[in-house]
Amino acid sequence: MSGLVPFNRWGLSRSGFEDFYNLIDDFFSNTWMPMRSMMRDTFRLDIQENEREYCIEDELPGVKKEEINLELKDDGRLTISVEREESLEEEKKNYVHRERRYSSMQRSIYLRDAKTEGVKAQLKDGILRIIVPKEEAQGGTHRIQIS
Repeated sequence: MSGLVPFNRWGLSRSGFEDFYNLIDDFFSNTWMPMRSMMRDTFRLDIQENEREYCIEDELPGVKKEEINLELKDDGRLTISVEREESLEEEKKNYVHRERRYSSMQRSIYLRDAKTEGVKAQLKDGILRIIVPKEEAQGGTHRIQIS
């Protein structure tokens, strides 16, 4: 439902300046203020599943493993959190230039039959790969009696 746009008689855009504002936002988001795009976005992830395990791959360019926190709850909820703090210090003749940036991103996914033991994670070339084994399936059919 979040993708729905209310109809009005002037067309689908909310104002005549919406395209202009979007153009300005796109220009400033990456060129002048890279921090702004980090605050707005979150990391992307792919989830694959087979009979034995889940394979989750997250795009985390420039993130160090010390900045990542992984938690798998008993109910199968996997939470991936990233907290980054960067600072740039540049000393010149009569001044000191300092910039600081802090960002925090988090994603949670539910893996219905995830096993909490034996989870493996590796960060390589900006890709975090997480392997989560599945619980053994309880095969067979169980008859339920009605009282």
